[in-house]
Amino acid sequence: MLSGVTTDPELDGLAAVDLSDTPGLDRFYGVIPAGGVGTRLWPLSRAAAPKFLHDLTGSGQTLIRATYDRLAALAGDRVMVVTGEAHEGAVREQLPDLASEDTVLEPEPKDSAAAIGLAAAILFERDPETIMGSFAADQVIGPVEEFQEAVAEAVATAATGKIVTIGIKPTHPATGFGYIRQGEALTVKGAPHAKDVAAFVEKPAEDVAKEYVASGEYLWNAGMFVAPVSLMLHHLAINEPELHAGVVEIAKAWGTPAQAETMARVWPGLKKTAVDYAVAEPAAAAGDVAVIPGGFTWDDVGDFAAIARLNPAKRASGITVIGETPRVYSSKASGVVVTDTARVIALIGVEDIVVVDTPDALLVTTTEHAQSVKQAVESLKAHGDDDVL
Repeated sequence: MLSGVTTDPELDGLAAVDLSDTPGLDRFYGVIPAGGVGTRLWPLSRAAAPKFLHDLTGSGQTLIRATYDRLAALAGDRVMVVTGEAHEGAVREQLPDLASEDTVLEPEPKDSAAAIGLAAAILFERDPETIMGSFAADQVIGPVEEFQEAVAEAVATAATGKIVTIGIKPTHPATGFGYIRQGEALTVKGAPHAKDVAAFVEKPAEDVAKEYVASGEYLWNAGMFVAPVSLMLHHLAINEPELHAGVVEIAKAWGTPAQAETMARVWPGLKKTAVDYAVAEPAAAAGDVAVIPGGFTWDDVGDFAAIARLNPAKRASGITVIGETPRVYSSKASGVVVTDTARVIALIGVEDIVVVDTPDALLVTTTEHAQSVKQAVESLKAHGDDDVL
C-alpha cells in the first residue's frame, strides 16, 4: 500500500501563488513531525508502516509526501522531518530531496513537545532568527493554495514575536478535537486575519461543541504552529526546564561526532508530553499566541470512516474502494474497503461496512464503530499478538 513519490497534480499550481513579499518568509523553515502509529487505522497502519506512509486519498501520494510538497512550495529545501529510526528508509524513499542533516531520527517516540522542541533547538543553533512551522505528516488538506496563504499570514504574524497557530473553521460540532477561542483582531502587515488566542479549550461534550460552532468564535485546534524558534524555546524553558535542557544538549551536539552518543544518552530520559501543554497553552496565558483562521478543508484521517469521507470519487455501487489491485464486488451494499491483497471481496446486503484486508490480518466493522478499532489493537497487544501490530 506504500505509494511512490509522484507529485499530485493539484500541487502543480502552488508555484503560481506569489507570497515572496511575506515578512519573515525568507527565514521560514518547515518542520514535519512524522510519528504515531494511527491505531484506529489498523491493520493498514502499523508500527512499521504508520498512516503517514500510506496513500489514503487515492491521489497516488502518501500523506507525508503531500505534506512535504505543501511546505516545500513555501520553504524550498528548508524542510526538516522528525521521525522514528525505524521509518528512516521509508521516509528517505518518499522524500529523496530531504537533506540528511534535516532528517532527525528519534530512538523512541516521545510525543510532540520533544520532537518539535528538538527541531526548534537544532534550527536555533543554525540561525537564532529562524521562524519554524510545524505541520503533522498525516493530515489531508485542500485546496493547497488556501493553506499556503494561511501559513504565509502565520509567518508574517510570527515575525512580530508571536507563536501562531492555524485554526480550522469548524464544519460541525466535533467532540474529538480541541478548540481555540479567538480573541481581539491584530494589526499585522501581511496578515489581515490574525487574532489573539483567548484560550485553548479541551475536547468538549456535544452540547458544548454545538455552542462553540454557533458562536463563530471558536476554531478547531489542528496542532499547526508557526513561531520564532527562540520564542518556542523560551516558553519550553519556562514550563518544562528539564525537557528544554535535554533538547538543547542534543542540538548542540548535532552534526558533530558526539551526536549519536548524546542522542542515545539524553533522548530516553525526556518527558513525554504534548507541545500544546508544554508551550502553546501557557504561552497563550502569557499573551504570546495568535491564530490565523484556515478556510481550507482539513482532516486528520482518524479512522476508516474518514477514508470513506475523503474518497467519494472512488464510490462504486455505494462502496469506497482503496487499494492498488482491488477485486471488490458489491450488491445493495455501502461502506469502505481497503485492500492490500489480491483476494476477491464480495459484499452483499450490508450497510456502512468497513473491510480492511491485509496479508496477515482482516478487520470487519462499521463506519459507526470505526473509532473502536483502537480497542482491538489494545486487546491484541495485551494478548501478546505484537506480530500484527
